[in-house]
Amino acid sequence: MHINESIRDKEIRVVGADGSQLGIMSSREALAIAEESSLDLVKIAPQAKPPVCRIMDYGKFCFEQSKREKEARKNQKVMDVKEIKMSSTIDTHDFDTKVNHAIKFLQNGDRLKVEVRFRKRTVAHPEFGRQLLEKFKEAVAEFGVVDKQPKMEGRSFLMFVSPKTAK
Repeated sequence: MHINESIRDKEIRVVGADGSQLGIMSSREALAIAEESSLDLVKIAPQAKPPVCRIMDYGKFCFEQSKREKEARKNQKVMDVKEIKMSSTIDTHDFDTKVNHAIKFLQNGDRLKVEVRFRKRTVAHPEFGRQLLEKFKEAVAEFGVVDKQPKMEGRSFLMFVSPKTAK
């Protein structure tokens, strides 16, 4: 953003500190007006014909802008991706425990990456992993929606689940 003497355009459209249009004038005249009221001349729309400059307190403007950005960062929720790993030969109680963890993660608003790993000879039967993920999908259907359908990648099946938005 160009300020005061760094504005090199011959003609600029000037907006006053109160938002009123002061018209088209040379950058020197506009700078003189800004210095009279002990404010800065700031180019706010360089792509316009002629460029638009505003008379304002630039330090105060920067401070308020950083304050707004800080407030926006504070109100923003960071979504984590939690991982749940299972083998294709998982037992029912272990499966139920994994489902309970998944439900807790989804209720906290986190995304899930569900992975079924195949070891040694179990890779010969990927249908077991697909069935397991289908069963998992039905178990968490009340709390989450499948983003990415189960897909075989290397020696594992992957599926992504997002939390259902609260209405």
